[in-house]
Amino acid sequence: MRWIAFLALVVAPPVHGSFSYQIGGAFAPAPGTAIVDRDRHDPPAAGAYNVCYINAFQSQADEHRWWLRRHRSLLLFHAGHAVVDGQWNEQLLDTSTRTKRKALARILGNWMAGCARAGFNAVEPDNLDSWTRSEGTLTVHDNLAFAAALVKRAHALGLAIAQKNAAEISATGRRIGFDFAIAEECQAYSECGSYTRVYGNHVIEIEYPDNGGLKGFNAACQARGSLISIDYRDRDVLPAGKPGHIERHCA
Repeated sequence: MRWIAFLALVVAPPVHGSFSYQIGGAFAPAPGTAIVDRDRHDPPAAGAYNVCYINAFQSQADEHRWWLRRHRSLLLFHAGHAVVDGQWNEQLLDTSTRTKRKALARILGNWMAGCARAGFNAVEPDNLDSWTRSEGTLTVHDNLAFAAALVKRAHALGLAIAQKNAAEISATGRRIGFDFAIAEECQAYSECGSYTRVYGNHVIEIEYPDNGGLKGFNAACQARGSLISIDYRDRDVLPAGKPGHIERHCA
């Protein structure tokens, strides 16, 4: 498959812009929201910088049958059983060989092309750290090699691309071309400096009520709220109007 680069300039999200994390379902962002992150199946938000969410290293639960039917060989198995991220019931994708990474990049590259056509400005490839849940069958080098292919494809499409989590490899992530970072719970795990040392203020932080709570969120705002984007969300990132929905920003 031949990939043709767009002429669009790759632009990272605005630093310290008000951020709304909407991967659990799209809703009208609050007035003044500068950055919106939505699932690739949802349309971008008018008037904002839009990030397109893609589950790049694991199979989304509602797409698992598609993977089994169309690309079973690209799912990760070990000792005869599927290797699954139990928290989200997502089977890991197999990045262990060059051939499989190339096949996965073809699929994910097409998804990213869809993001670009829809009008998104950037892409968030989730679960970069899947090797830590792989029962020893994947390595950090496998995932970084695949990530490098995704970076190349995103940039060819005119999309910025985020390093999602995996604080310990931030320096390498920046070297392979990630433009900014999306860091979940870096306050709770004392990891935020690992991102800001590498990406400066091009970091988007998300904190959750079940790990640090409001106390942690307030501490994050006090430490970095004037420098980077920080969003406080319910764990299921529910749309506004749904029971359990939470979204707050630093004052």
